Amino acid sequence: MCGIIGAVGTQNVSGLLLQGLKRLEYRGYDSAGIAVISPNQQLQRIRTAGKVQVLIDEVGKNSLDGNTGIAHTRWATHGRPSENNAHPHTAGDAIAIVHNGIIENHESLRHRLLSEGCHITSDTDSELIAHLIHQKIRQGVDTLTAVRSLIQQLKGAYAIGVINKDEPGRLFATRFSSPLVIGLGEEGTFISSDTLALRPVATQVIYLEDGDVADITSDTVTIYGINGEKVNRPSHKIPSNHEIASKGKYPHYMLKEIFEQPDAMSRTIQSRMTTHQVMAEAFGVNAADIFRRTKRIQIIACGTSYHAGLVSKYWFEEIIRIPCEVEIASEYRYRNHIIEPGTLFITLSQSGETADTLAGLRLAKTSGYLATLSICNVAESSLVRESDLVLLIDAGFEIGVASTKSFTCQLEALFMLMIALGHAHALDALKETDMIRELRAMPGYAEEVLKLNAAIQKIAKGLEHKQNCFFIGRGIQFPVAMEGALKLKEISYIHAEAFPAGELKHGPIALIDNSIPIVALAPNDDMIGKMKSSLEEILSRGGNIVLLTTGQTGMENRDGISVIHMPHVPKLLAPIIYAIPLQLLAYHAAVLKGADIDQPRNLAKSVTVE
Repeated sequence: MCGIIGAVGTQNVSGLLLQGLKRLEYRGYDSAGIAVISPNQQLQRIRTAGKVQVLIDEVGKNSLDGNTGIAHTRWATHGRPSENNAHPHTAGDAIAIVHNGIIENHESLRHRLLSEGCHITSDTDSELIAHLIHQKIRQGVDTLTAVRSLIQQLKGAYAIGVINKDEPGRLFATRFSSPLVIGLGEEGTFISSDTLALRPVATQVIYLEDGDVADITSDTVTIYGINGEKVNRPSHKIPSNHEIASKGKYPHYMLKEIFEQPDAMSRTIQSRMTTHQVMAEAFGVNAADIFRRTKRIQIIACGTSYHAGLVSKYWFEEIIRIPCEVEIASEYRYRNHIIEPGTLFITLSQSGETADTLAGLRLAKTSGYLATLSICNVAESSLVRESDLVLLIDAGFEIGVASTKSFTCQLEALFMLMIALGHAHALDALKETDMIRELRAMPGYAEEVLKLNAAIQKIAKGLEHKQNCFFIGRGIQFPVAMEGALKLKEISYIHAEAFPAGELKHGPIALIDNSIPIVALAPNDDMIGKMKSSLEEILSRGGNIVLLTTGQTGMENRDGISVIHMPHVPKLLAPIIYAIPLQLLAYHAAVLKGADIDQPRNLAKSVTVE
């Protein structure tokens, strides 16, 4: 994760760029830099290691004036955090660029550029972009043409901003599989990797599409599509601070965040995958080497994150055959462990400040694990700062105490990790491509499931006066049943428990009668026959079932069964989608019971004490 901001303004833009970096710092903070074209057409650049404030302090010691500039805050992928590896990168004395993403063919590009006499000064893939542009300009083309030529030369994910001191008052931008937006404001025109960074200076944004190249001045924007033709992209109003902090059209933050899941899930996977591969570098500088040496996995987490870890155990063991242990962080801390060589230690947390998980990480760092990896939603958190490798899920602010979009985004992140580990251990290439294609489809499935909201609201009326509820699932769906039970008890205060369906006859079935509803997860997978048998056992004892299933199973509404008709989703990824109706069911049940949805009693968003 890195942050880009650029500006062509009607006055000095240095201060605007630095303030933009502060707002982007959650996306990376190991180094930062700024480049501005001075009034006498000189390229001025300042870069620093460390947080953005270090850069701000350094700029304060220098005169950095100009109406055209770019700036960047970095989360290292290629090359360690250092001033030399910080952006902007330059070529010659005229070109400066900032880049987010990962260039997959950087090794071949570096070899070619070195053989052609280019002087490359950093360890990054990003610097190569500056040299590619410089080469084209030396051949006699203008900056716009040189930037457009990148589309044919670069493989991977990128968002790029470019300035040329010989063309002041112009800013160039292009993107592919990495977010980049153009901001329109009274003081000029801007680019950024995050719309929120533009709020103080722009009122409208234009979202670039893959392959777009933009030629920007202080009052004009010209965009060319992937084939070089001029295109029109619509502008959109930027939400105000109040609109972002408010619930908007939703009565509660939780419902708002449930409906934000398609967008959040898209952000989690964007710029981390190509068509055929999850980029190991998205997890950190040394991730590819660490993944090759990984023989086992240990996951610790709490609450919802623990359930995400349990789902991933099925992926790691079934698909790539790497043994995986998942443990509640508060239990992990207080027992002796057998640590096998080559074990990767993974922590999961929305906030990155969960006390037990953080303590578990600190214990692990002294215990002989191969490396530590954090999957988290908060870039500046302790968990992220203290882990060797990191994948930020980029779910956006989650205000409701009951975690929703963080859960589905964590699952996507874990699935990407599984693919990246599999790639390092000779995962079949066709299978890898198929899984990436299926993962890319998840936001669309989420949108489809959210259309069931009204039907789920009606079904929730059956829970309004209940005191107990059971959730059942088989195999990979059992952890989702656990998450559904947690959501219901968190916000509605209905006692809820989850069981593997095969365990019903080993005790829980003694409690079943018409007073206890049973929520059953029954996708059309290889366990469906056994699930049907369990459902019949429940019905024969007077139980009432809320059933999540697909049309392929042939199960429909009848006495004792209320069906939520789910889309047919690939088996291994079904947990991501089946979690969403359980969130909605819990939400509507809590509303009917008059509970405090966003701030349920006795709970906090981040558990920062033991």
